[in-house]
Amino acid sequence: MKAIEITEFGAPEVLQLCERPMPELKSGEVLIKVHAAGVNRPDVFQRQGNYPVPPGASDLPGLEVAGEIVDGDLGDSGFRKGDLVCALVQGGGYAEYCAAPLALCLSVPAGLTALQAAALPETFFTVWSNVFERAHLSAGETLLVQGGSSGIGVTAIQIATALGHRVFATAGSDDKCRACEELGAELGINYRTEDFEEVVKTATDGRGVDVILDMVGGDYLPREIKTLADDGRLVVIALLGGAKGQLDLSQILRRRLTVTGSTLRPRPVGFKAYIAAQLKERVWPLLAAGKVRPVIYKTFPLEQAAQAHALMESSAHVGKIMLTVS
Repeated sequence: MKAIEITEFGAPEVLQLCERPMPELKSGEVLIKVHAAGVNRPDVFQRQGNYPVPPGASDLPGLEVAGEIVDGDLGDSGFRKGDLVCALVQGGGYAEYCAAPLALCLSVPAGLTALQAAALPETFFTVWSNVFERAHLSAGETLLVQGGSSGIGVTAIQIATALGHRVFATAGSDDKCRACEELGAELGINYRTEDFEEVVKTATDGRGVDVILDMVGGDYLPREIKTLADDGRLVVIALLGGAKGQLDLSQILRRRLTVTGSTLRPRPVGFKAYIAAQLKERVWPLLAAGKVRPVIYKTFPLEQAAQAHALMESSAHVGKIMLTVS
């Protein structure tokens, strides 16, 4: 099969088209003939040598795919060979065929294409597991999304808004801020020209927000602590601004704050299967009803994966960058 491999760690140009053997299925896996795959920031980190491949996972990049089930033991899952599904995988998505855990396959939502469905798994699993499971965003609570125009950001804004929450989002330009607002954010905050702490505190009458989804870290940390309401939760999922920041422990004590974080890729299939079930029950109906939608900025053919990574690194996009495979 054709695939994109990382020939060495480095710039986007190290991504090269190659021929690889077909994936060998493990117990509980199915083989998917890939129609489309998502490009995500962890793929960039892996290409740069900063995101190790979990033991037993494919060394090929790509954490989400959509396509046709062509092989595997489907058991009593309700799926049949030939069904279109999207799936979260630990790697191997940049290829014509990809092995995926059956438990992490979800039907393509009604009204969506395979390309659109391939834009869902990585960001939807990440948002649900962190915002709603780890940070426990609950009825009547407010959310601040850092990096609102990213794939994670547009997903978090839409799901939280559709479920009735007030949402604020930061982005790096006025145009991106308006895009966040069009997707449901009450306010898009330009972090280059505005102070998100001040804007959020003004909009919430000094209270702050209940949950912050942070992809920045670094010097955002002390400002985020001040932006949280009492009993607020900060969940960190990436460190684009650096791994170290100052933490005012007295505020955590006095205001009962929680600082937590997670990465999705190394988590066991059982945990991810639980998230898949939650998405099927709570979010897939929102997609079918058009209340939440995949936001695709640009699509590249598989052989142009390097160009897709260059775009990702430019941060010029709003939403998802995709690869078409077949």
